[in-house]
Amino acid sequence: MSRRDPLNSAEPVSYSSKTSGNDIIAADRTTTEISGPTDSHVLSQVDQDEKGLAQKAGETDTITDVGWDQPPDELEEKLVSGLSNEDLWMLIRRFNKQIYYVKAVPDPPLQRLDLNRAEDEQFSPDKLRATLERFYTTIVVSLTAFVKHIARIRSWREQQRTSAFCVVYFVAWALDLLAPTFFSLLIVLVVSPESRSFLFPPAPIALVDKDTGGVQKPKAGVLGSHDSVTGAPENMKGEAAEQEASNLITSVASVAVGSVAGKHDQGTPEDAPIESSVPDAMEIATNAADAQTAAHGEATDETHDKTRQPMRDTVYNAANRSMRVLSDIIDTYERLGNALSPTTPFSIVTPYIRLTMVLSAAFLVSLITSSYVFVKMNTFGVGFAFFGDPIIRRAVDYLNKEYPRWERLLELQNSLLKGIPTNAQLTLTLLRIGEANGAPLPPPPSHSLHQTPLHPAPVDDKDINIEASQEEVNQAIAPSPELIEEQESHPEPHKKGFVNRMIGFFRGTTATGIESKLAVDRARAAAGSKRAKGRVGVLRRKGQITLPSGPIQYDGRYKGKRGVVVIDQSQKPPLLYFTTDQTVQLDRPSLENRPKGTVLFKMPVTDIREMRKIGGLGWKGKLVTGWAVGGKEVVDGLVLTGALPEQNYQLTAMKTRNQLFNRLVAIDGQVWK
Repeated sequence: MSRRDPLNSAEPVSYSSKTSGNDIIAADRTTTEISGPTDSHVLSQVDQDEKGLAQKAGETDTITDVGWDQPPDELEEKLVSGLSNEDLWMLIRRFNKQIYYVKAVPDPPLQRLDLNRAEDEQFSPDKLRATLERFYTTIVVSLTAFVKHIARIRSWREQQRTSAFCVVYFVAWALDLLAPTFFSLLIVLVVSPESRSFLFPPAPIALVDKDTGGVQKPKAGVLGSHDSVTGAPENMKGEAAEQEASNLITSVASVAVGSVAGKHDQGTPEDAPIESSVPDAMEIATNAADAQTAAHGEATDETHDKTRQPMRDTVYNAANRSMRVLSDIIDTYERLGNALSPTTPFSIVTPYIRLTMVLSAAFLVSLITSSYVFVKMNTFGVGFAFFGDPIIRRAVDYLNKEYPRWERLLELQNSLLKGIPTNAQLTLTLLRIGEANGAPLPPPPSHSLHQTPLHPAPVDDKDINIEASQEEVNQAIAPSPELIEEQESHPEPHKKGFVNRMIGFFRGTTATGIESKLAVDRARAAAGSKRAKGRVGVLRRKGQITLPSGPIQYDGRYKGKRGVVVIDQSQKPPLLYFTTDQTVQLDRPSLENRPKGTVLFKMPVTDIREMRKIGGLGWKGKLVTGWAVGGKEVVDGLVLTGALPEQNYQLTAMKTRNQLFNRLVAIDGQVWK
């Protein structure tokens, strides 16, 4: 194996082409067969012993369709090795929600993985909402499972297991070996994944009562999912937890207006309609406070109140810092999870060795350190941190001068967790595996218009590790009578009162106004208006089938004209172009096969420097449209920026925007942030 620090050398990282991703650290041959600026690029090309559908497709030279637009039931084989299709789709689904603006950077990062957060990342309420939802699905759900497992142990319902823990604890306490015993347990859990399920047998989160440690009826009324707090039914793995996160954040009143409204949703296109005529939802709370202040005879404008803008800036700055801290916590948690449960092609051995070395050192220190010395050392550290500011400041100045990057080197992602991915980085690597093998990974199946099934999720005896009778378990996981009655009942529509009729009148009027506005835009676009061209087709009926939808062509509009975006990988480097000719075939994607005059723009994929997802309408337009126009949805777009000034293209009305974004972010050798 040959590797150079990307921070100190521009040479690519390289590995042997026949080295398994699990045994990369043991390779000792130097080769340039497989290279890339980051580990993600390299690992996507490493030949695996076990292969999924996408990896098997690499044996051919053409682009292979491995399940685009196919029902998930028809994909009996794994798309990539080491990961079930449901887990893969869950990663991609959350990747689509988390990542919407990337830039190419010239130098690989110190961590050897791209897709790191930019230092100048800007705050927006919608981004805060997405971060809080990610915090819930990543950390809150796991902590809830941990708390309920502690309740199981404390309840003494599982007597053998609780007795074993109790005996070990008090024996270690009597021998003054609590710390060594604790570190020994951690080492066993790190080194042996089998020990985790043996010592801490899992159980559905919603089925465990956090107070008694016994069986309870899930809050959703049925055990429809194993990894959600409510146990709500789901069509695909992870959807219930995602819905819980969305509903929780929506219900939080403290950040209500900004986060619920989702301001700056992905990005607002220029001259978005309705934006100027709809009041800013974030000002509602401020206006209400102003009205109350004015009622007491006090001035409310900023010329009298000099504290308003400074305090508003303080709140936004604090929210931005909090969002970044939360993101760092989530990233570290995800890296630890991926270190303890690695996914191919990332190394399985390396994380275990690193964590075991650190825990072994802590184990040895705990053996020779008495409790008295431990207390004295900690109290000395507290006193030095409080009174040693002059010494600490001089030491920091010296380190900044002699070792400019010392703080970055101490960060976990650049030291202990170096090379271990977050879920987004893992997803990007999996997408690159598909691209490297000429088999782009299909998007997650969409069930947004299908009713979630009410029947309980399948359970085995190994899934229910709770001491309870079979009758108790069956009653808990079965749908409650109230839930069945609610689903089967068809209540008669209530007579509309005056207020409801008025709301319905305004809703209908608003819907008519929106559709009229977009109809006028269509006419103006036909007359040559550049602004109106970007708004043609952004409102589409829900469930409308959009063709084509990949893997090489994607329905959309450019400057108001309907066509397809095509990725032609027969060219070196791959070529991206937009054509109004919608007869592109999988085996004939080249530009030469398009009729003259149908290609509106083209650019090499290598030239892409920025990609930004934008909303089809502005955030306020989305709110009004979602409220007023039933049965239709706003279709979003994508802005591509190239290396040259003229390479700036805004694609609109793209139902398959996320699919195209995921292909472009993974297809070439750019390092993204």
